[in-house]
Amino acid sequence: MNKAIIVCPNCGTSNRVPAASAGKPRCGNCRHWLPWIVDAGDEDFRLVAEESSVPVLVDFWAVWCGPCRTVSPVLDQLARERAGNLKLVRVDVDQAPRLSSRFGIQAIPTLMVLIDGKIVARQAGAAPAQALRSWLDGAIARVS
Repeated sequence: MNKAIIVCPNCGTSNRVPAASAGKPRCGNCRHWLPWIVDAGDEDFRLVAEESSVPVLVDFWAVWCGPCRTVSPVLDQLARERAGNLKLVRVDVDQAPRLSSRFGIQAIPTLMVLIDGKIVARQAGAAPAQALRSWLDGAIARVS
């Protein structure tokens, strides 16, 4: 399982962040929460996303998808804003055909919110930043 290198937004220290963990990532230097942004595929999705200790925003995307590239920075920002409370998991549909089939992905980007391994919200297509922020907050609030 891969580890991502995440630069702490507070102090600038580079940190290795595992794709799956029982806890939540903190900066090794200043102890601030780190944004948790990782990739997952057919083999590790269950461990990385469905067994997460925090709510998960899953982004089904593809390299060749223009709207996916438009939405990606917004999702990164949402993960940074909610560091310690959200995990962003990216799934490349071309590299994860079983997951694409399992979740019936017919359009990309498709976003899902998972809490305790259960889908609590799903949205297909690109949306403006504020609409995505409201959608995400609403999905998490309904379950809390």
